[in-house]
Amino acid sequence: MRSKNFPRAAMAALAGVALCALSAPSAAAEMPADTVASDMDGSEPQTPGDASHNLMPLHNGGRLLLTGGVSTIEGAGGGGLVPWALIGGYGTRDEFGLQSYVTGVKSEDFALVAFGASVNIKNRLELSLGRQNFHLRDVGKALGLGNDFIISQTIIGAKLRLVGDAVLDQNTLLPQISVGLQHKINDDKVVVGGALGLKRSSTDFYIAATKLFLDKNLLVNTTLRLTKANQYGILGFGGLGGKDQEYKPAFEASAAYLLTRKLAVGAEVRTKSNRLQGALGGDSFREDAAYDLFAAYALGRNLSLTAAYADLGHIALKNQHAAYLSLQVGF
Repeated sequence: MRSKNFPRAAMAALAGVALCALSAPSAAAEMPADTVASDMDGSEPQTPGDASHNLMPLHNGGRLLLTGGVSTIEGAGGGGLVPWALIGGYGTRDEFGLQSYVTGVKSEDFALVAFGASVNIKNRLELSLGRQNFHLRDVGKALGLGNDFIISQTIIGAKLRLVGDAVLDQNTLLPQISVGLQHKINDDKVVVGGALGLKRSSTDFYIAATKLFLDKNLLVNTTLRLTKANQYGILGFGGLGGKDQEYKPAFEASAAYLLTRKLAVGAEVRTKSNRLQGALGGDSFREDAAYDLFAAYALGRNLSLTAAYADLGHIALKNQHAAYLSLQVGF
C-alpha cells in the first residue's frame, strides 16, 4: 500500500537512520519570573540552591532551553519510545506552546518515518497528532507485496497533567504525574485487516510520573500503559480472529543526564504485549522489549537533534537493530 501522505523529501534526507524519536532530557516545566535571568547581562537562570547551572536562559517565553523536549514516535511529548508526564512545547501556565517533529528509520529489514505535531495548552493539556509510515522493503517483496509496500497509521493523543511540577518541586519527592491516551488508526487492509484479520484501531491508556533532580542534572521517568497494540499498532490490535481483546499492561522507563547546557545522553526501555507469539506457529510474531541509548543536542533556541542506537527486539523475522535521527522544532 502506497501512502500519498508519505514525505519523500523527508525520507530521502533521513534514509539510513533508525526507528524512534528519542528524548532530549530536559524536563518540561515552567520557571517563575524571578528564576529567569535577563538576556542583557548574560547571566544564567537560578533556582533554589542554584541547581540549574546547566540550563540556558530563556530568550522569549517562560521556559528554559530544551524544556520542550522531543516527541515520541507516536507524537506525545517525552522520549522517543516513552511518553513522559511533561507537557511538550515551551508554553507556561499562561501561554500556548507548539512543537513538530520528523523521525527517520532504517533497521536491517524495515524502515519507518514518523512525523507530526503537538500543542501545549497552558502547561496543563497536550494534544498531539502523529503519522507513521512503516516500509516492509524486502520483506514486502518476499511476501509478494512489492518493495514499496507501506503500513501506515495515525495516532491522535491527549495528555493531562494532574499534579506536580518537574522543575519547581525540588524540595519534595513528589513527581509530576500525568495521564494520557493515544487512539491509533491503522490504514492497512491487506496485511493487518486482511491476511492477519486483526483489528485496525484501538486506544492506549497510560499514566506517567517524571522526576527531575536539578542539582544532579538527572531526569527519571516511569510509565504504565494499558494496550492492545501489536508492535505499537503497526501489526494491528488484539489477537487473530478477534480473540484476546483484553488490555495488557506494558512497563516503560527513561533516564536522562544533562552533560552540558546543550548536550544530553540517556536510555529508555519499553515492553510490549507479545500476544501474537505462536499464533501462526513458531516465533515469527514474537515481541520483545525495546531499548535505546541516545544523545540529544540543542542546535538553537527552537531546534534540537537527537541520535540513537536502538535494539527494537524481535520484529517479524529476527531482532532488529537500528541507528536513528530525529529533528524537533518547538516554540
